[in-house]
Amino acid sequence: MIQLKTAFADFLSTRSAATLTVAPGITTPRCFSDARREHLATRRAAGLFDFSFMGCAEIAGTASPAFLGSLQTRALNRLQPGRIAYTLLLRDDGTVLNDATVWRLAGDRYWLFIGRRSDFEPVARCAKDFGVTVSDASQQHAVIAIQGAASWSIIERCFDGRHAAAPPYYGFQQLSFAGSDCWLARIGYSGETGYELVIADAAAPALWQALLAAGADAGLLECGFDAIDSLRIEAGHILFARELAAPVTPFELGLARLVDFYRAPFRGAPALQATRWRRPPRRLAGLLPAADTAAAQSLPGRIAPGRGALTSACWSPLYGRCLGIGFVNAEDAYPGTTLTLHDGMRAQVARLPFYDPAKHLPRKTL
Repeated sequence: MIQLKTAFADFLSTRSAATLTVAPGITTPRCFSDARREHLATRRAAGLFDFSFMGCAEIAGTASPAFLGSLQTRALNRLQPGRIAYTLLLRDDGTVLNDATVWRLAGDRYWLFIGRRSDFEPVARCAKDFGVTVSDASQQHAVIAIQGAASWSIIERCFDGRHAAAPPYYGFQQLSFAGSDCWLARIGYSGETGYELVIADAAAPALWQALLAAGADAGLLECGFDAIDSLRIEAGHILFARELAAPVTPFELGLARLVDFYRAPFRGAPALQATRWRRPPRRLAGLLPAADTAAAQSLPGRIAPGRGALTSACWSPLYGRCLGIGFVNAEDAYPGTTLTLHDGMRAQVARLPFYDPAKHLPRKTL
């Protein structure tokens, strides 16, 4: 049962200019000032975001590794405490239910973060066959993200040196803030060097304000969902409500690297094995719509020959034009190809990601 209010959500509602309902009863700031200004602040310095709308399942018990192995697509036997794996949850037919991250806390205790809280129920149902404990920790914690080149220096000032060195990419460490446990992870959704801090809901408002104070001279801005949406489109990241809104396989998403076939079967593996060596009929690609508008957003549907489906679009403040993500026929998935989208709009196929193609910034040594 989703509780509709949290202390952190109430706090943010007094600061944000507009809010967005991401699921029944769950809101997040849509913007604090101007979304374009927030976007550019993140690219140039740092942005502060609320990611608390995500779901978090805590998994514990000696059978946790076996359970997680059956649930998702990655081999986790080498995942050490303090490290995170990006992964996929599949349906029985091999299509992607959602993407997720697995955090190994210690021993046989893990967190599974998923973008859609309603996916907790199917996860909990699968756990019954393994005798593990799965609890919904979504309401207990707030997730604060700080993204941008200045993010680490701001964290250092906020915690006044009371931490180890910066965690590695897809790593995390446990800290303390105002008497509350706080987990700091190097991970993000913007294409920049970034971090996420997981902290008790009651302590989150104080941490948010402390980060703002620490970043006051560094150009840090409070940012909302509209800004992270345009940032993630520039960075080529998928969104469950867009790119996963209709059934699509890991191969069509270009995420075959997240599927480890060499281990024990997982949900959806038999269906994927049957098509493993076939060219996927469509591919995720960058799209440059001819019309400079972000209004032409639609869900992925059936793609007619020579046509594509736009799943996400935004006005990019960085590039000064409309950018999109969508699906195109496999034979059209080459940068420079011009095609007609299913609504009649013309678009040119582009390489993903648009921003930082080598993904150097999130991984760079600090």
